[in-house]
Amino acid sequence: MAHGDEYDDEAVDLADDAEPCWFPGNHLPEEARRLGLTHHVPDGALLDFAGSLDSTKPYHRITAWLLLVVFGLPVLFAVMRLLAAF
Repeated sequence: MAHGDEYDDEAVDLADDAEPCWFPGNHLPEEARRLGLTHHVPDGALLDFAGSLDSTKPYHRITAWLLLVVFGLPVLFAVMRLLAAF
């Protein structure tokens, strides 16, 4: 069997203009793209970064938990301040 005989060229339909998944901006949800977010704006960059995390890798899980703490603590402190005001 020759090298070219083992693959069916008609069965493989690849998009030539598609960028690889590791390029920036490819981890954004479709809703974010419709809103106009890209990896060039801060909110889009954060979504792109969070979307690129892989839950099977331990360091990525630690990073996700740190992101939750960083963005969750100000909300918790604001709620505590509101409760203390009553």
